[in-house]
Amino acid sequence: MKKFVIFHYGFEMPTPEIMGAWSKWFESIGEKIVDPGSPLGNGREISRSGTKELSMGLDSLTGYTVINAESMEEAEKIAKSCPMITSIQVYEAMSM
Repeated sequence: MKKFVIFHYGFEMPTPEIMGAWSKWFESIGEKIVDPGSPLGNGREISRSGTKELSMGLDSLTGYTVINAESMEEAEKIAKSCPMITSIQVYEAMSM
């Protein structure tokens, strides 16, 4: 079993319908969840040239979920069932 991180992008004010959709999604992938993650707020990008404030916006990274899956294809299938905000990205967490 491999570990994958799903990054959620975009922001919508949570409504009861949105929260219901997320609850159903988490229930549907229950046995695959390693870390349900959490919403993200404002942050900072730190580089050699300095620090930049990051605020939530329509295209910002707004959350993450960590899952187990047999393959990238299975992780993608799980991600596609997500009630995404704007878009999502899936990355395999590599073992060291």
